[in-house]
Amino acid sequence: MKKNIVIGFLGTNLDSGKRRRWRPSVQIAQHPDFPIERLELIHASNWTHLAERVAREVERGNPDTEVVLHQIDIADPWDFEEMYGAMYDFAQGYGFDEEREEYHVHLTTGTHVAQICWFLLTEARHIPGKLIQTGPPRGEDEGTGTLQIVDLDLSKYNALQQRFDLVHKEYNTLLKGGINTRNAVFNAMIDRMELVTSNSDAPLLLMGPTGTGKSDLATRLYELKLQRRRIKGRMVHVNCSTLKGERAMSTLFGHRRQAIPGAGADRRGLLQEADGGVLFLDEIDELGLDEQAMILHAVETGKYLPLGADYEVTSRFHLIAGAGRALAGLVAQGKFRADLFARLNLWTFTLPALRDRPEDIAPNIEYELARVEKLMGNSVSFNTDAFTAYQKFATDPGTRWPGNFRDLGASIQRMCTLAPRGRITLAAVQDELKTLESTWHDANADPDMQLLTAHLGDLAHQIDEFDRVQLAAVIRVCQTTPSLSAAGRRLFAASRASKTSRNDADRLRKYLDKFGLDWSQCQS
Repeated sequence: MKKNIVIGFLGTNLDSGKRRRWRPSVQIAQHPDFPIERLELIHASNWTHLAERVAREVERGNPDTEVVLHQIDIADPWDFEEMYGAMYDFAQGYGFDEEREEYHVHLTTGTHVAQICWFLLTEARHIPGKLIQTGPPRGEDEGTGTLQIVDLDLSKYNALQQRFDLVHKEYNTLLKGGINTRNAVFNAMIDRMELVTSNSDAPLLLMGPTGTGKSDLATRLYELKLQRRRIKGRMVHVNCSTLKGERAMSTLFGHRRQAIPGAGADRRGLLQEADGGVLFLDEIDELGLDEQAMILHAVETGKYLPLGADYEVTSRFHLIAGAGRALAGLVAQGKFRADLFARLNLWTFTLPALRDRPEDIAPNIEYELARVEKLMGNSVSFNTDAFTAYQKFATDPGTRWPGNFRDLGASIQRMCTLAPRGRITLAAVQDELKTLESTWHDANADPDMQLLTAHLGDLAHQIDEFDRVQLAAVIRVCQTTPSLSAAGRRLFAASRASKTSRNDADRLRKYLDKFGLDWSQCQS
């Protein structure tokens, strides 16, 4: 059986007996159902006499209890930094033996700051023990008083764990907009995002093609930050693609009246509006290099310089950035600052396209129907055969959904608006599918097919989709490199080390020849 060890401070008032007979450091050793092998008593040098007297009384009343005195002088026992540092040093140098001894931290004595520090050290397992709270006898009873042990191992409390799990589920539901998503990749991303948002104030980068829901997700992240009390201010949404030239600087950072000809007053700027809240820079890849530099400075220091100002102003905000293009590629092209990318890239989340989430089509259709019902004020639903036909089209691997969830939402809204008596029929679905196909064909939204058609004409449509993506990537590399050899070295960099022959140019030439292409054609 493990031996009980109690660690605590000498109570300079209670243990001296000035206020009442009950003395916690003496009487904690008198509980018959809680035998103490050793009492570690911490005291200041000016209280050594009292500590020695308490030790004698404990050992006289309980010969089996050893009292070990520790002299620790703390200039200000109400100074949290000093108190925590001294107690941490004590814990680090103690030498705990958990196999033979069970440790208890006595919370009854010491300042409130000391009690808080005991809790933090024990909860963090710097002290591998439990908390113990004692109290005087109740009423007229003459005895040892009360003793209560608190075990901070929360894993033992199933009810608390279930409550934590419920809160976690509520946060996940918030981030998913209440949609019962089933895609494993997306759900794993939401789980990770919830942890990051709840525990970090660092910038978040949301990547993904247009229509994947970056703006909606940024709004939900803001709401989660509000619920977790990480922010107090509002969310400011900035579409960076609309900011050009001097107007961009003025809009983001504000200006003094004299800096802008014709300006009638000073302007605060959107960074100032976001103070204490969230700044969402949507399409940050469209922002100019000068603006990027000032954004980086503001994120790292909380300060920036408005146009025409002689001194910096302060704005502390959480940054969420959205981008539809790969920022690493833009950095390589000199179109995005490497230092800002490094700052944003700490937490990057890539939202998958709708076509990569076929299992989430049905719950998103339900969500869109409910959203349209709120807009229109009446309920609309599918006939069974109509829903089967629409879902089959929506989940088909060949359905591109170039606008992703925007396309899906617009499609559902069109059918609901035209639905007679609140029912979407098979005929309505067939008409809608023709509309989608026509719209997508006219928009010619597939950049890979555009590129291949430009080089191969109608033959591009005879290439499997699997090969289209690869061939388009190869052509783009050829267009941005100075020679066939340079393109080959870049394309085969990973595999060339294991090849006996490293004629990358010949490998690339043979690959292009499979599709009737050569280097000069790819350069056009």
